Amino acid sequence: MDIGKTRIEAGAVTFAIHHRYLDGGAPHSQGAGGRGGGNATQGVCIQVAGNIDDKETELLRFDCFDSDAHYHYGPENKNERIMLDPTVTRNPIAWTIKQLKIKLPDMLERAGYKDLANQLDYNLVAQKLREVEAAAREMDAKERNYTRHNRGDPVIEAGNIRFGLEMRTVEPDGGPAIHVLADVADQEIELLAFDCFRINPHYHYGPRYKNERIFIDTTLVADSLDWVLAQFKDGNLPAMIERAGYPTLAIGLDRALVARKVIEVESTIKAMTQDDPR
Repeated sequence: MDIGKTRIEAGAVTFAIHHRYLDGGAPHSQGAGGRGGGNATQGVCIQVAGNIDDKETELLRFDCFDSDAHYHYGPENKNERIMLDPTVTRNPIAWTIKQLKIKLPDMLERAGYKDLANQLDYNLVAQKLREVEAAAREMDAKERNYTRHNRGDPVIEAGNIRFGLEMRTVEPDGGPAIHVLADVADQEIELLAFDCFRINPHYHYGPRYKNERIFIDTTLVADSLDWVLAQFKDGNLPAMIERAGYPTLAIGLDRALVARKVIEVESTIKAMTQDDPR
């Protein structure tokens, strides 16, 4: 992987920082951040780089993602990847900085760079890590990827949530869209978005929060709108709202009411697709 452009020199090593956004199963490309497919996630990447045989080399990498956070020993030689347990590590940026403060020499040695580990200036590294943490936290706040959609028209109320329906065009694609909305702190927030497009149908968990975008495999799913409606009918909506980051709203769903309203959503959105095919 390329070394991040935000760099903080610390003697024998350089700390590099950049933000990565990965689409889940993004078709026809390698996806944002240089990876095609996999789980959708985003977060700050903190790299430790150094000069090895006159070449700038990535020695360690910490991917401080919202989900599937992990780190790599020697990405350019052994590339040993270890996953983080979010229950134990909690904030991955704070966890990474802590490890770099106390275990950087050991980690470099395990990565295969013992000679460079012996060249570290510990006081300088400790000083520079304060800058690394501040820069990483600022980048995490400012460069997060969000998606802002229209709310749809019509909007069908279903207790503590509502369904916004629309026909969308995003050239060269388009099709019916369903937005699951709710009021959070007196502000309407989009909890989930389902874009049942002709070419690349997909859906978003928490478009204004974590924005995990997952693509639907059109080889396996012939009609993405029917697939989305089936998720609602099968009772998956509460779990999806919880995954999007809104567990209190998920618990408060009136499931019987939602089930009745899904029938209205289905008839309305299918009539819209007949009147305005895209």
